[in-house]
Amino acid sequence: MTEQVVTTPVMDTYARFPLAVVEGKGSYVWDDKGTKYLDYTSGIATCNLGHVPSVVEKKVQEQLTKLWHCSNLYHIPVQEQLAEILVQYSCGDRVFFCNSGAEANEASIKIAKKYANDKDGVEQPLIITFKNSFHGRTMATLSATGQEKIQNGFTPLTPGFSYLPFNDMDALEQLKKIKPAAVLFELVQGEGGVIPADKEWVQQVAAICKENDSLLMVDEIQTGMGRTGSLFLYEQYDIEPDVISLAKGLGSGIPIGAIIAKEHVAKSFSPGTHGSTFGGNPIATTAGLATVEYLTETDILLKAKENADYLWNQLEQLATSSKVIKQVRGKGLLIGLEVEGQAIDFVNKAREDYQLLIVVAGPSVVRILPPLNTTKEEMNQFLHVMEQLFN
Repeated sequence: MTEQVVTTPVMDTYARFPLAVVEGKGSYVWDDKGTKYLDYTSGIATCNLGHVPSVVEKKVQEQLTKLWHCSNLYHIPVQEQLAEILVQYSCGDRVFFCNSGAEANEASIKIAKKYANDKDGVEQPLIITFKNSFHGRTMATLSATGQEKIQNGFTPLTPGFSYLPFNDMDALEQLKKIKPAAVLFELVQGEGGVIPADKEWVQQVAAICKENDSLLMVDEIQTGMGRTGSLFLYEQYDIEPDVISLAKGLGSGIPIGAIIAKEHVAKSFSPGTHGSTFGGNPIATTAGLATVEYLTETDILLKAKENADYLWNQLEQLATSSKVIKQVRGKGLLIGLEVEGQAIDFVNKAREDYQLLIVVAGPSVVRILPPLNTTKEEMNQFLHVMEQLFN
């Protein structure tokens, strides 16, 4: 099928599908022609509670009648409430709010550099990241990203980054010798192909960071807020990061980002060192507070684990009978199917023929991101399409 090219005044920074989404509720969206789609992208791990979740919608509507924006020169009570609950349920002590995942990783990078300078007077601190990683599209975060295709055309890159192989035990000998200011990594490389970190490898990284007095910084932008069955994925690896970056699912679709840092690190962000006009605004933090309260005060995380167990069981059975699926991998409801052929062909067929939305994670990986509270009926609808696509 030849897709019609639509020209608009919007810059062509996205290879958009020929679909205009105008409404969403729960696990479904509707296009401008009224066609209903099962959305198993969740806005790429953003709408973890589904589209327009009532518990968040209600709180945001109430806030819209009170206050939209307030400068961070003043205290914002709901911002402080969200910070309190994030600290309560994490290993961190202080929170900085921004507007996106890239901004959250920018803040992580800045606080690592400032901390190294404050502590040891380091003027050119080095941050280790990993090949095949993805940390954002700003100059610093694309420089931190270990993928040349993301960096092409944007040289000179921001200095101060070096990349090691992911999940490679032998490479950790280099890490011991380098003694960087910080190590930044994802526990599942989402954009890099849905590749989960090995637990032993992660614990070795954490031990080396502790030995070298390097900051351990975990990018939880795609894995956080219940996506893998726990509020944060780092909990499943039995580590305590010094800095955690968050965004995506934190606001249920309302733009918000954050970093959570331990107290000794957070002290380096003293007044005037970093800031954001819109970061932590009343609308965004109201959405964030309603989201995190729901995640921590209900059985939604248990529901997410049960849903993940069911989908994994069914997809692994499908993989054994399919000549197309090479591997099922990921964590919780962040699932990757490595396939024979081009993943985009399966994504297009799912959308065009079955009204199912899924996405790619590289040339040969189909990425599946259901809402945490998707229903058994919806999962079976999805699995029926998978059988049609891959058998």
